[in-house]
Amino acid sequence: MFKEYPDIKIAFNLVQSFRDIFNTATSIQVAYTKLAHWYKEVEQAGFRAFNTIANTITLNYRSILNYFINRSTNAAAESFNAKIKAFRAQFRGVKNVEFFLFRLTTIFA
Repeated sequence: MFKEYPDIKIAFNLVQSFRDIFNTATSIQVAYTKLAHWYKEVEQAGFRAFNTIANTITLNYRSILNYFINRSTNAAAESFNAKIKAFRAQFRGVKNVEFFLFRLTTIFA
């Protein structure tokens, strides 16, 4: 497939190299350097979709690099937030906020 569509190979390699940054970087400095090299590769590739991602990373690189301090994310908080939203949607609105918070802490705490 890569022989037929070389652009797909380039895009695949960009995705894999981005993934490798998070799997192999051992410190913030190493990750910062690898992100800079990846950004340069994205610019050279010329894919608009990757430019959007690269610009987002440029704007938020400090927050992204915080991952490399202790390799933790806010996935648990996001998951809990999704559970709260699903719980609220199940009851089609909340009239008694105090009772809602009580049920929320009883079910999810």
